[in-house]
Amino acid sequence: MFAKAVKHLQKDPVLKPIIKACKKEVEQRFDRIEEQKDVYLILLKSIVSQQLSTKAANTIYSRFEALFNTSYPKPKEVLRLSNETLRSVGLSGQKCSYIKALAEYAIAYDISYEHISTLSNEDLIEQLTSIKGVGQWTVEMMLIFSLKRLDVFPYDDLVVRNQMIKLYNLQGKGKQLKQECFAIAQNWQPYGSVASLFLWQSKQVG
Repeated sequence: MFAKAVKHLQKDPVLKPIIKACKKEVEQRFDRIEEQKDVYLILLKSIVSQQLSTKAANTIYSRFEALFNTSYPKPKEVLRLSNETLRSVGLSGQKCSYIKALAEYAIAYDISYEHISTLSNEDLIEQLTSIKGVGQWTVEMMLIFSLKRLDVFPYDDLVVRNQMIKLYNLQGKGKQLKQECFAIAQNWQPYGSVASLFLWQSKQVG
């Protein structure tokens, strides 16, 4: 699959030299992505991790897990906990409300992998961003790095957007810039996620 994506993306004259320079690193990163099926847990961990270093997020999540007998934070059990208890493990008041909103959504709606896998990227983004505290970027990262969907264009990602501005010499602002970026990304379909991996890697190598 990666080889097919590379063959297609090399048609983009801007991406072609980046692919040549970064192919090994991006392929290794692509191969490390493992599909996960527990959408509720993925989003829960994403909320806990917001605006934190990986180390801090892992520490807080471990304390959070310890609040549950099975170490699995079932939605109904989450809702039984007071904000005071949640805050005692290092969660902010805002994150407490986000976690409870997610738990309520998981009880009210079907977010099983079986259901999620039937939805398009656009429908999934629309549905999940209705949850308080879950933004489009969070869902896009889940689509790429947890559900391993190949055709996601994360325009909301600052590195992806800035690299496109730099590499494609884009001059637009606001809506015009968004239109320009999406026009370019159309040529990447159905491998927008892989193109994004190359843009992230291109930032690291300058």
